[in-house]
Amino acid sequence: MHTQIYLVDAFADELFKGNPAAIVKLNKWLDEDLMQKIASENNLAETGFIAPVDNKLHIRWFTPTTEVDLCGHATLAAAHILFTHEDFEGDQVIFHSKSGILKVDNNFEYLTLDFPVDTIQQVNQLPELKKLDTEYLVEEVYRGKTDLMFVFKKEKHIAEYVPDFDLIRQLDCRGLIITAPGENTDFVSRFFGPQTGINEDPVTGSAHTTLTPYWAKRLKKDSLTAAQLSRRGGNLTCELKGDRVFIGGTCKTFLKGELFI
Repeated sequence: MHTQIYLVDAFADELFKGNPAAIVKLNKWLDEDLMQKIASENNLAETGFIAPVDNKLHIRWFTPTTEVDLCGHATLAAAHILFTHEDFEGDQVIFHSKSGILKVDNNFEYLTLDFPVDTIQQVNQLPELKKLDTEYLVEEVYRGKTDLMFVFKKEKHIAEYVPDFDLIRQLDCRGLIITAPGENTDFVSRFFGPQTGINEDPVTGSAHTTLTPYWAKRLKKDSLTAAQLSRRGGNLTCELKGDRVFIGGTCKTFLKGELFI
């Protein structure tokens, strides 16, 4: 079987920035084990698979080691290839996923994800903070549906933070978000997910479903600018509307090819 594959830099305004994702366009789902092998072979933070099911477009996401329930940058990348390379008609893509219906709007200057807001609760005590050597920097700790979030005092603490991946791997969560007020944006963040085979994710759209409600409440504003301070870096816009988060960014196509399976 031959099928198309794209490599896209998501949340990037130029190549080799943002978060790279592989997108595989299918006519029907492959065996789950085979999709996992393809994702492992790609060895990117996420490989997104899109396929029609009962006349509806579905999307699934795999890290090199496991399937995940939600991925922002690969969803943005999937919409980008439909709008840019697949002659998709209309200005909105609707994906069906394990996290419900996900919409991506094409605003021509950028794409906007329409994602469900995360539910976060403050954690009063977390013994692992001492092991992670972050206790003196962390002001607050929150737990979302899948991730832990540490709120730091300053942007430089986020930029300078040296993660201990062995210790982070022991946390009971999908991954760890660290965040602080931004100097040139409303807030900054980084994301570490060794539990799912991603030591540091360059730009994490799904993490902003957790970050946005927190910073919207703290800063008393619903429209926010954000930057993820990974080595590749990435910029996002975030807007909180009720129980939805709208996450905006741009994409650049790096490669279009064919899989031989």
